[in-house]
Amino acid sequence: MLPPHPDSRPVALTIAGSDSGGGAGIQADLAAMAGQEVYGTSVVTAITAQHTRGVEGSFPLPAEEVAAQLSAVRDDFAITGAKTGMLATAEIVESVAERAGEFGFPLVVDPVMVASSGDRLLEPAAERAYEELIAEAALVTPNADEAEVLTGRTITSPADARAAGEDLRDLGAGAALVTGGHLPGERISDVLVDGEGARTMEHPRIDTDATHGSGCALSAAVAARLAAGDDLRAAVEAAVAALSRAVRFHYDVGGGPGAVNHALELRNAAARADVAEAVGALAEPDGECVAVAGATPYAANVDDVAVADGARPRFGLETDAANALLAAREERPDLRFVAIVGGRRAAPARPVVESDTDPSEGPFDLPGDRSPVAVAGAERTVLFAADAGELRRAVADPSER
Repeated sequence: MLPPHPDSRPVALTIAGSDSGGGAGIQADLAAMAGQEVYGTSVVTAITAQHTRGVEGSFPLPAEEVAAQLSAVRDDFAITGAKTGMLATAEIVESVAERAGEFGFPLVVDPVMVASSGDRLLEPAAERAYEELIAEAALVTPNADEAEVLTGRTITSPADARAAGEDLRDLGAGAALVTGGHLPGERISDVLVDGEGARTMEHPRIDTDATHGSGCALSAAVAARLAAGDDLRAAVEAAVAALSRAVRFHYDVGGGPGAVNHALELRNAAARADVAEAVGALAEPDGECVAVAGATPYAANVDDVAVADGARPRFGLETDAANALLAAREERPDLRFVAIVGGRRAAPARPVVESDTDPSEGPFDLPGDRSPVAVAGAERTVLFAADAGELRRAVADPSER
């Protein structure tokens, strides 16, 4: 018999509806919490017949059943952060608000009113009941449409979002994050208003409709980070960054646009050791490579790129190799490794992109197939590949280029 080795984790709570399609609601919340390495508990408020194309039915539970679940969870778990999602009815909103004053841990309120598909998830009477719940929130996270309902303002710009956030703080919320995904434009502006003022977080819009579960994932990730001990701003920043990447690398499931990739952070973390080992093996001290870099499966910045440039592999370095790989991944996310070959003009791979500038700078007009790629510049060649073995062969055998 083997001895146990318990894994101690922070505990978070989600109070929300069930999504039978798995992309939003309780299912998304628990996956997003696990992605932040936090143990998730749940209180189910409603059952929905739902998939990636829309909501076919919604069946709220009696408020007393919701209260019983909440009592049971709080009686056993040391919860340090919570969120609300779909609450469905005025009775459930009021019941949760009544108990939220006793929580003693931060509460994130995601005022879910309408699904991404446009289907309504909250009865009109419940909208008016939200004020008491917002007053108990450490953070409220409406999208622009929900913020308009809660504040009566028209929101068409970050300035409008800031004003709405201040209105929500006037209702008693510690802070408000008004998300900008529902507003037009090539960039999304999420506006956080807290006791320190307002901060606008901008990031590129992802060219996809696969945003099912995005609001759930964002609020759940914030609650998880708060449960783990982050301060509010750090928790929000981490959650916004994680959501942007989770939408970009979304799940291609169902007959609709797809769903947010809630497990992305875990998969990236799990790949780091293997990536570093592969990069270290490629970067031989006397080899031809000037530098080598490798990316985790969902890398979008240097924090997820390991670089070896004469030293042991390290993540988070701004180098030519790291920047070249990230630039290439904008067009070809299957590319995971890069080697900069110097000392002589290496024979280029096929297909090849000719460049008069430093080939580490990008951007690159890369072919769409999954073959290796070389970018040949005036003095050196940058070799890209989808796996470490493919890159090693290209570096070792110039005829392969």
